[in-house]
Amino acid sequence: MEKMLAVVFKGDGKFSLEEREIPRIKKDEEVLIEVEAASICGTDIQILNVPPGHPATPDTILGHEYTGKIIEKGRAVKGFEVGDRVVIDPNIPCDSCAYCKMGRPNLCVNMTTLGIFIDGGFAKYNVAPQYSLHRIPDGIPPEIAVFTEPLSCVVSGVKKLEPMIGETAVVLGAGPIGLYYIAIFKASGVRVIVSEPSDYRRGFAEEMGADMIVNPQETSLKDVVMDETDIGADIVVDAVGVLFGDTLEVVRRGGRVLLFGMNRSVEQHLYQYDITRHEINVMGTYIADHTFPDAIRALKVLPLRKLITHDLKLQDFKVGLNAMRQKEAIEVILRP
Repeated sequence: MEKMLAVVFKGDGKFSLEEREIPRIKKDEEVLIEVEAASICGTDIQILNVPPGHPATPDTILGHEYTGKIIEKGRAVKGFEVGDRVVIDPNIPCDSCAYCKMGRPNLCVNMTTLGIFIDGGFAKYNVAPQYSLHRIPDGIPPEIAVFTEPLSCVVSGVKKLEPMIGETAVVLGAGPIGLYYIAIFKASGVRVIVSEPSDYRRGFAEEMGADMIVNPQETSLKDVVMDETDIGADIVVDAVGVLFGDTLEVVRRGGRVLLFGMNRSVEQHLYQYDITRHEINVMGTYIADHTFPDAIRALKVLPLRKLITHDLKLQDFKVGLNAMRQKEAIEVILRP
């Protein structure tokens, strides 16, 4: 059997670069994809942390942010042809639970995910179901198309917030997700204040158009927000996953808080009284909710190329992983 190099999760924070057999289509609704580009996500970091911040299945090929072209398709695949360039929605719902029937597949109780629980895109080839595919225009190169998956998750959150031109948003954290929020808010006519302790990441926040950038280790974010707004921010986004308490300090009464970041190993303590008394609208947002088409359109107008800090061969995965862990990278592109 022909082999391919793959990044495989081994459990307990470990991975290996190993030869795997090229996957084959087993169901009529599947396609075989030749992966053109993939990117390392914060979730991959969480999977490889000890203790893990996100679950994953050992011996699975990692990589849930990837793009490629169809080189073979099953007999029941419709609407796609061999040669089509596609991005992949890695989250596969069951289509039969109560939430799927409600039209909320992102809340599916039986969901599985390519690159986390079943083999993903950190390899030259991958098999994916037709459900997961979204066609990409030829004018969008692979290193930009690969942003679709994380961007679709951010677009889903922005839709919940319904930002209005002239509002003020505070983004906590200028990692990749925070930077996407900055870019979309700016494109929507929203004034953006960013809180980020890293000098390196604050530079990228400026590139994405942030109006004011605060180092919370040196300056009181609350004081800055109150000076700029008098009453607090209309919108606050926790793009980190551990800053819920901080959001409540800077949001105005009647404002909106969006919790995006996730870390299952972190516990927080806060006062529910403040949320109730000030009528703060607190929302969670999880993965994409029918927002891949919106994200694909956004690829054409957002300055996402500025976020690529590393463009590596797949065998250099550890280089990219370490750069992200040390916060010396924003977007790491892998070329299988």
